[in-house]
Amino acid sequence: MNFEININSETPKYQQLVNAINNELANNRLTSGDALPSVNAVCKSLQLSRDTVFKAYSVLKEHGVIESVPNKGYYVANETRKVLLLLDTFKAYKEVLYHSFVNNLPENVITDIQFHHYNIDNFKTIINNSKGKYYKYVVMTFDNKEVAEVLSDIDDSKLLLIDWNVHAKKNNNFVFQDFGKSFYTTLKEATPAFQKYKKIILVYPVFTHHPIETVKYFKSYCKEAGFNFDIITNPKEFIIKKNEAYISVSDRVLGFFLEQCRSNNYEPGTDVGFLSYNETPMKQFIYKGISVISTDFKVLGAKAASFVSEEARIQEYIPTKLILRDSL
Repeated sequence: MNFEININSETPKYQQLVNAINNELANNRLTSGDALPSVNAVCKSLQLSRDTVFKAYSVLKEHGVIESVPNKGYYVANETRKVLLLLDTFKAYKEVLYHSFVNNLPENVITDIQFHHYNIDNFKTIINNSKGKYYKYVVMTFDNKEVAEVLSDIDDSKLLLIDWNVHAKKNNNFVFQDFGKSFYTTLKEATPAFQKYKKIILVYPVFTHHPIETVKYFKSYCKEAGFNFDIITNPKEFIIKKNEAYISVSDRVLGFFLEQCRSNNYEPGTDVGFLSYNETPMKQFIYKGISVISTDFKVLGAKAASFVSEEARIQEYIPTKLILRDSL
């Protein structure tokens, strides 16, 4: 084992040693039962203090990566591998993705889940602090020009991008949904339901992080299908009217819609229509059922898990589907 310590790095020396050992494990150069160099041997070869090496070994032991045997030294513990799952936020449909992901992983894989909340400083901190600590990285990116550079140090074979194709390169592994053409195709399937309304309105709030390409394909669909349409970006201007159908990328707007239906005595699916983005476990039970356009987050999670458990390259789009219920 050839460990290197960069004395000019901002990463503490003990953490560099932790990262180096984790990296050896991730690349199968260390396996269960292998002996690690003694504390004295590491001190001598890397010119580190005993406290530094002991701290690194203590961190690895605390995480279950290594174990110590009295009078014999340190050994690699059972072959447990850690994976970073970095999501944007934890919403109901992300919970479906998460549970599908962890339930399809081998028993020896531990998942650390973190959230960047679309904040580039959070994203940088999480990624930079995680480099070298994980067997593989499953990352949901977002639209910021710095994201690609932050991820550039992670080996392509260890990195999987999920959900939105905003920073993918030719060599990246990915499992995406399509917010453009697939959305357009799904709207075409809903045409018979839309035809009973005089106008279709897309509610696309200014605070949303939903991909803007959805707006482009919504306009194309309405123009080609001959529907009157509008786009609302300010939720305060969202006032429902009879004989109009609404498409929303925000579940907050779904709440506003149902409140106004009750106040105006409108029947969803008859007087007004509603089509929501992203299926959640509860939408089939809300009112008489909310129609949705959604990818299958259970499949997305399972595909991401297959990237972790297998060594095969993956570049795949999960289809977007229409689920018609009484709201439309």
